[in-house]
Amino acid sequence: MPPPKERMPEKEPAPRTELERWVRTYLNYLTVEKNRSRKTRENYGRCLGKFVEFTGISSPSDITIDLVSGFRNSLDEQGLKKVTQGYYVIAIRNFLKFLRKRDIETLAAEKIELPKIGSRQIETIRPEDLVRLLEAPLASAAAKKRAPSLRDLRDRAILETFFSTGLRLAELCALSRYADWKRGEISVRGKGDKLRVVFISDRARDAIKTYLDMRTDPEERLFVSLDRMDKAIGPITHRAVQRIVERRAKEAGIPERIHAHLLRHSFATDLLINGADLRSVQELLGHANIATTQIYTHLTNKQLREVHEKFHGRQQ
Repeated sequence: MPPPKERMPEKEPAPRTELERWVRTYLNYLTVEKNRSRKTRENYGRCLGKFVEFTGISSPSDITIDLVSGFRNSLDEQGLKKVTQGYYVIAIRNFLKFLRKRDIETLAAEKIELPKIGSRQIETIRPEDLVRLLEAPLASAAAKKRAPSLRDLRDRAILETFFSTGLRLAELCALSRYADWKRGEISVRGKGDKLRVVFISDRARDAIKTYLDMRTDPEERLFVSLDRMDKAIGPITHRAVQRIVERRAKEAGIPERIHAHLLRHSFATDLLINGADLRSVQELLGHANIATTQIYTHLTNKQLREVHEKFHGRQQ
């Protein structure tokens, strides 16, 4: 087995002010002491960097509620979604809490209110559309009266793996071809650098095996991008997976726009509708907070309402 390829982190520019030095110290604290992922560090660094750039201040003691309010207004004027604006506010609040714990004079985090965000609406794929989507790669090859190509087998494996595991897009793209796929379960490193176990259905395992049997390249990643001649040209990108899902959905005759995350939503709601408890679904999805998993319950409640109306109405 070849060793995994490691990406060298980019060198960060040297801090110019006291505030920038504390931001750097905080980002190091996230990765070293809190064991947060590199992606979390990048996100917090981007949010805090934009705040520092907008305010133009040089010291933690210069942070005021008016400056924070002005920054929030600028985010709103840029048309950022409320959820995205919330990420910036959370980053600033957590940074201020970090400073206060180290007795650095600055604004109290409690003075910054989090934005109120409405209930998140989750979409899923209709069961009949999901079946057609999963079958689309092979059905497309059959319709053209040819054997499935490596591209067809890859796309089928991607779709089956998505629905079987409920993986996030980034987690799917990071999968290794050298995992023990025969076991039916693998460990995945998700958000916050946390490991969790996901389970692979027989259909997904068969799809992965058939796809890998046709692979001849040495690329370590499970899913690869292909050129026009179906030659591997490197690990698959997030955008490439999204295009695959959209293209196969069109081939399946699904009129709505289907995005990759819908397969994760469908995985979760399918489990809940079929009797899985919320805690188990939380573990399978890799949610840190069960409140995040509860966004799926309105869909299962709708399912129960339909059952009630269908069967209870007969008695009236």
